[in-house]
Amino acid sequence: MEFKVYKDVNEFYDATYDLLMCDEAQNLIPLGNIIIGKKGKDKTGWRDPANWFMATVSDDNGIQLVAMMTPPHNIALYTRDNKIDEVAVACLMAELADMPLPGVIARKDIALHFAQTYCTAKGMIYETEMDQRIYELTEVNPDIAHIGTMRLAEKSDAYFIPYWLEAFYSSGTYGKTTMSIPQDIEIFLARIEEKRLYILEHEGKPVSMAAIMRDMQTVCGVGLVYTPPYFRGKGYATSCVAKLSQIILERGFTKCALYTDLANPTSNSIYQKIGYRPICDSMMLKFNKG
Repeated sequence: MEFKVYKDVNEFYDATYDLLMCDEAQNLIPLGNIIIGKKGKDKTGWRDPANWFMATVSDDNGIQLVAMMTPPHNIALYTRDNKIDEVAVACLMAELADMPLPGVIARKDIALHFAQTYCTAKGMIYETEMDQRIYELTEVNPDIAHIGTMRLAEKSDAYFIPYWLEAFYSSGTYGKTTMSIPQDIEIFLARIEEKRLYILEHEGKPVSMAAIMRDMQTVCGVGLVYTPPYFRGKGYATSCVAKLSQIILERGFTKCALYTDLANPTSNSIYQKIGYRPICDSMMLKFNKG
């Protein structure tokens, strides 16, 4: 096995893109990251490739394992044909040496195998941050009831969007379980200016939101789906995600993809009614001292 670390995101992109594209929707995170890095337009925070860990493990048949970490986020792993290659994992482990890892995100079986191997070697323990399911949609269910109208978020929405986003993040989706009062409006205005955040309005009121996340070759991600508690149970989230999914398909993408928390049966049910179908389970595992 040959282990290789990449310092140039363009070289890493060229080496791994075709392999990651074998499971495009599943690899929404690493593919999205290398596309961001290759464009090089935004190098703020974790988006700066100079701080990334990028590596591959190869044999005579080519790359068998892709590893990528954008600190402070977990290391993301993908293995050829989604097979657990114990030799490749052992090779990666040997080369990681004393590099601290916050956790891992990968297809469920691969994440668990790596976490068990890593924690045994390091005398650590792991815990589940999130049990996820990855869904893919090729056609919106025509029987979905469409409520309200969809529009792009605007600067004038800044009176509520920061609070909606904070509420979304504090749900535990990003490891955050407490809500803070937004202070820096600029980060939220930047999100609006990206023209990816959509608002569903009903009877003149904003009632739900969803965003276009990472767009790749044929797949586009959907995320930041949030409806305030007092508007839930009225079909707003279903209509919002259905409308945004249709917008994405009409832009020429053949598929929409999204991640769900398996601990939330309501959202998983909603997405399936819209037309999303599960393609695999994924896990976010956090490493702690034993």
